[in-house]
Amino acid sequence: MPMPDPNLDQLLRTAIEQTRLLRLRYGNKTRIVEPHDYGEHNGVIKLLTYQVGGPSSGPLPNWRWMETDLISDAELLDQTFPGGRPTSSGKHHKWDKLFLRVKPADKKRK
Repeated sequence: MPMPDPNLDQLLRTAIEQTRLLRLRYGNKTRIVEPHDYGEHNGVIKLLTYQVGGPSSGPLPNWRWMETDLISDAELLDQTFPGGRPTSSGKHHKWDKLFLRVKPADKKRK
């Protein structure tokens, strides 16, 4: 299984642990995303994000799968997000191997 670039791996882990937004290039577009799940899915290392800004092929905000080998110019932003979001189905995706998942949002925070 190919692992992502060690610098990107560390950046993604830090962003998820600190619930910080990421600015990154994906598909030749700069996007602003909340990183939620990071792991291996169908043999490919992926990031499940909630895209909140930048160009998109559909309405925003919305969930987006991103293959880590197609991510470039990723940077941590100072802005944070509340944490895990409920999905419309209420179910998490099945990962071959989940490296890290953002903690659920604190219900006390408004």
